Amino acid sequence: MTSSFEFSTYPARLSDAERDKALKVLRDGVAMGRLSHDTFIRRMELALAARRSDELAALTADLPSEGRVARLVFGTVEAVSGFPERLRRAWRAERLPKLLLPHPATGRPLRIGRDPANGLRLSHETVSRVHAELTRQGGMWVLRDLGSTNGTTVNGRRVIGAAAVREGDQVGFGQMAFRLAAN
Repeated sequence: MTSSFEFSTYPARLSDAERDKALKVLRDGVAMGRLSHDTFIRRMELALAARRSDELAALTADLPSEGRVARLVFGTVEAVSGFPERLRRAWRAERLPKLLLPHPATGRPLRIGRDPANGLRLSHETVSRVHAELTRQGGMWVLRDLGSTNGTTVNGRRVIGAAAVREGDQVGFGQMAFRLAAN
């Protein structure tokens, strides 16, 4: 007695790598202007919901998949195009004036702003009258924005409320920037 076994075969489940590859092709397509933003969003949703490889292939069929040479060229262009900005930031950071941290023994906060009563007076139109305050709390320095119009930044990030700072950090008050230094 011979029996025959038949097994139903289901298509293999998509791997994360296959899905990531399709999403990258879609991202590149929108970056190169071949897809509108709305089309990109819709196709991305379909790619995340896809269950089979052929569904992914249909979503990217009208987009060129880049080869090794294209990836090398795009990567090189991206690296070179970002270089001047990185160089400008590094050059500017080294040339920033130093803002000396007050001696911890004083115990008083250092007020910063345009008002002559401040401990550090900055006469620049982007600096508020009472812009920020630098205090020593629990063994660390804290920079607090006092509701300034043009904001206070630490290492390029806007301070909301207060932020811990240390020697070497880049701080900005409006458009004026300094490098923190110890006495």
